[in-house]
This record gives sequence, structure tokens and C-alpha cells, in this order.
Amino acid sequence: MAEPRELNPQVPYQPPVYAELAARIAEPRRRIQVLLGPRQTGKTTGVRRVLEGFDGATHFADADETAAPPTHWIEFHWEAARRLARGRRTVLALDEIQKIPDWSRVVKGLWDRDTADGLDLVVVLLGSSTLLLHEGLTESLAGRFEVLRARHWNFEEMRTAFGFDLDAYVFHGGYPGAAEYVGDLARWRAFVRDALIETTISRDILVMARVEKPALLRALFQLACAYAGRVLSYTKMLGQLTDAGNTTTLAHYLTLLERAGLVVGLQKYSGEVVRRRGSSPKLQPLNTALVSALAGYTLEETLADPERWGRLVETTVGAHLVNTALGTAVEVWWWRDGNDEVDFVLTRGPHRTAIEVKSGKKGARWDVLSEFEARFGPCRKLVVGTGGIPLADFLAKPASEWVA
Repeated sequence: MAEPRELNPQVPYQPPVYAELAARIAEPRRRIQVLLGPRQTGKTTGVRRVLEGFDGATHFADADETAAPPTHWIEFHWEAARRLARGRRTVLALDEIQKIPDWSRVVKGLWDRDTADGLDLVVVLLGSSTLLLHEGLTESLAGRFEVLRARHWNFEEMRTAFGFDLDAYVFHGGYPGAAEYVGDLARWRAFVRDALIETTISRDILVMARVEKPALLRALFQLACAYAGRVLSYTKMLGQLTDAGNTTTLAHYLTLLERAGLVVGLQKYSGEVVRRRGSSPKLQPLNTALVSALAGYTLEETLADPERWGRLVETTVGAHLVNTALGTAVEVWWWRDGNDEVDFVLTRGPHRTAIEVKSGKKGARWDVLSEFEARFGPCRKLVVGTGGIPLADFLAKPASEWVA
């Protein structure tokens, strides 16, 4: 692996979402811009850089720096931005806005007042999970906002910014905040566990949602990482966990982990929507760093075990597909019938792509992909890895590019 390197302060890398944000806040129209994304994916740094390049006044405030900030925290910083906005466009950016009680109602009142007064104040709200979207935006701010998504960084972004090679990306994943620690594995693991996993669970999920069994939520997350890329029924999950409650509780907690950007339970593809939603989930962590940090193996040990490495490669592909499909019309599934299994199925309307991931000596099972096509109709069939599309080439394109 190439030595990780710091971002060049003269020409810092930024994902395309921040160029889009810069363009939107410069437009004549006014809309609340909401930037959503998992923790440690560079949202705060990215927005600060956008504000530095903005031709106007700016005011930035971070609710994560204040313990249990009161509702009037929003009004205080909003008023500070209003004073700057007299006669010139001003951008107000509020980070971790979901921590403020009743935030959406307060933002709505302040925004509507500025709109009536003709004040040229643009507002950017940052949130570390889609819990923000579900809990406030659609209820109070309908018609007033646009969403931008900061995703887990992809392979090309981690290579450009930090010099990761493919093996390093598969193992260490796409957290830019953790990249500087990869030379010290113990420190890297501690950072991922403490600053990413525990902070996301304790500050995002447990604060934003009703969780009666926090220990069960954490155990479910650990189970999802230990069984990454495998299909487990909720009944089997109950057998792996203590004090597990019931299947409804597990399904709810898995949804919370998904909204926090940690793990998703992929559903089985079928021609019937009802049957899809009722299937056993395929456990898919959204960043391989989560798996490697908890597994306890080094990169070299993981590479030396074909089965373990193969599962991590498959998890990398799944995470890439889910992350790049977010906010698009593409959906990601899995499929199995007896011994025939397709690792991932992409759909966009009537279009389907069946994907098998190979990382070892065994050849690709084109017959399985053909069986899927025979069952559901014409589709695009892809093998990623050994005997097919090189993994690096596949990771260079979003999910939408692979749907027929």
C-alpha cells in the first residue's frame, strides 16, 4: 500500500457534492440546502471550504460543540446572520441541527419571516444521518428545502486524497477522517470504534429515535459486521443475540442503523413487491472500515485467507452500490433460489442487472446469472473480479452506470 498522505492544503480534494452546494447557494433563488451524510465523511470541512470561497458574508455554527443546545441556539445564530445580510447575500450554515429540540418548527418560522421581508439569507443545514430528514424536514419544511448527500468516500476519492491502493481501500474503507491513522492499526481501530461507531450510535440514533434496548442495538450492529454479506433471517438473528426481544424490534433497529449510514439489510429480489419486503435481509455494512475495525485481523492476515478476503471484497462492492444508489432511482437487492445465488441485483424501473462478485480462483458461475435471467426476463449480467470486470474499474462507476 502507498503511504497515506494528508490532503494538499493548496489544492484540497473535495467530493463533487460540494461544488454542487457552492453552485446552489450562488443561485438567485432561495432554498434551504440540507446536506446529509454519515459522520466523518467530511461534511463540516467541506462546507467550511465552500463558505471560504463564497463571494458574500457567511456565518457558521456547530451544535455538536454545545452540550444539549436549547432551541434559542438557532435564533441566536440566525439573528447574527441577519445582521450580516442587510444589503448583501449571506449564507448561514448550522451543523448537526438535529440536536436542537423542535428545530424544524423554529427554522420554518425564521425562514418564512425572512422570505416575507425579502432578506437575502441562504441557509445550509448539516445532519449526520437521514434521521434528520425523516424527523423534521417533510413535516415542517415541505417545499422549502433541497437535499444534498455526502456519501462514504469511494475508491477513487480515497486514492486521490490519501494515496490508497485497492487492497487498502477494501480493508480500510472510505472514511477520510480515519485515513491518517492507517499506519497505526491499533489507533485506527480505536478511532473507528470510538469516533465513528459509538459516536454515531450514541449521538445520532439514541438521541433521535426511541430505542428501548440500546445494548441490543449495539449487538445487532456487531452481528451485521461479523456476518457482512450473508443472509440471515430475523429468527436466526434472535438465536445469535441475547435479550433480543422480537423480530419487529430487530427490523426496526436495522432500519435505524441504515438511516445512520452504518448498515443496511438488503431485501431479496422477486417479481412481487410484497414478497421482497418480507424476505430475510442480506447484512450489508456501508463502509468496510466498520468490518475490519471489529474483526481483529490485519490486512495481511485478511489477504492470506481467501474466504475472509472474498467476503470483504463482496462487502466493498455492496457498499459501493448502495452508497452510489442513494438518492437515485436505482435499488439494490440480492437473490437466491436453492443453491443458486446472485450477489447483487440492481433495478431501475423495468431494467435489471445481476451481479456476481469473484475474488478467488473459482470461476464465475454464468449459469447462475443465466438462471436469474430465465426466471425474471432479459437483464444485464456482470461478473466483478476474477474472470470479469476488474474490481477497480467497477468501483470507478456509480450503480446507475451498471443498470441496463
